Amino acid sequence: MKVLIADKFETSGIDGLKAAGCDVVYQPDLKDDTLTAAIRDSAADVLVVRSTTVTAPMLESGALSLVVRAGAGYNTIDVATASKRGIYVSNCPGKNAIAVAELAFALILALDRRIPDNVAELRAGTWNKKEYSKARGLYGRTLGLLGYGNIGQEVARRAHAFGMPIVVWSRRFATGTDSVVDEPIPMTLAMSPEEVAEKCDVLSVHLALTADTKGIVNAAVLGKLRPGSYFVNTARAEVIDQGALERAIRERGVRVGLDVFANEPKDATGAFADAMASLPNVYGTHHIGASTDQAQDAIAAETVRIIASYKDTGKVPNVVNLAKKTPATHMLVVRHRDRPGVLAHVFDCLRSGAINVQETENVIFEGAHAAVARINLDGKPPDGLLREIYSGNSDILDMQVVTI
Repeated sequence: MKVLIADKFETSGIDGLKAAGCDVVYQPDLKDDTLTAAIRDSAADVLVVRSTTVTAPMLESGALSLVVRAGAGYNTIDVATASKRGIYVSNCPGKNAIAVAELAFALILALDRRIPDNVAELRAGTWNKKEYSKARGLYGRTLGLLGYGNIGQEVARRAHAFGMPIVVWSRRFATGTDSVVDEPIPMTLAMSPEEVAEKCDVLSVHLALTADTKGIVNAAVLGKLRPGSYFVNTARAEVIDQGALERAIRERGVRVGLDVFANEPKDATGAFADAMASLPNVYGTHHIGASTDQAQDAIAAETVRIIASYKDTGKVPNVVNLAKKTPATHMLVVRHRDRPGVLAHVFDCLRSGAINVQETENVIFEGAHAAVARINLDGKPPDGLLREIYSGNSDILDMQVVTI
């Protein structure tokens, strides 16, 4: 199996893929047209990327059957095109959660103690203990979390250790109960993002970017923050209404820590121009939330596990683009002798009846003398077709149709 790696990747991961018997092509600087050409010319089976965008022309240019995002999100991959072409898309959820949580909490602490300003004045030769002795402290102050996936949970663990009450809104708690949950960390559930903002002193965002979450942190949410509150975003810039955030900074003194920006350069280095980063009371980092050695080693190991599983079993861990529900309406259950041609006969009859197979499973009994095939269909076979299937092969022992 040939694996094309089109982003920087840990040596441990490359070695792991080679040890698993993969032919590895490592070209970390590929992007745009050069990546499209490399996919075509290399005839790679698997593409591994981190931040590189994977477009429809890339997916259509070669023989790819799997794309692995060596990270948590996958919004940089054209999943719709991959699904149309039967290309698996997989990712590495949770492997960078601790790293992002550590940065989120570092930003919270930096906001409270104004650490960047302390450092800047010391480097400029100014001693100002009178000013920088002023800090609110975090103990007893409420942390609000928007999103409670792997990263949100890690932030909650750290906040709990600091003695901070926690209030959470998450789609996983869709009903919201406004009650205290004791496991695994004590927290209060809120009915909406607005309610979280209203109740917290520090608001931290940990939402994946989807059509539903784009712009979800809007003026209605930010307007609920008390003047002087802290706001941290280590998720995606697109989940925030940037204009509303700028107004909250300018008009209500909200202090902000950002690891993500609306106008990030495509390359790892280069000129940067984003008005948000230059506003007073804003501390920014360079989209480095997942960038610790520990996180990258964990992501590399998970990438190896995904590809090795696909190579050895045909199964893809963490796949994100399989149908949650197929158009199947009926299941044809066929008990049969485990001999050549039985299923070919069944499928040929179904084809002649214009009935499409959505999913199939063939379970073998001990001794490999008999099996049961479960075949999900997009319609109910007519009685005549069922009789044709049953009578047309003597190795069919029994059949039944089940409505799904």
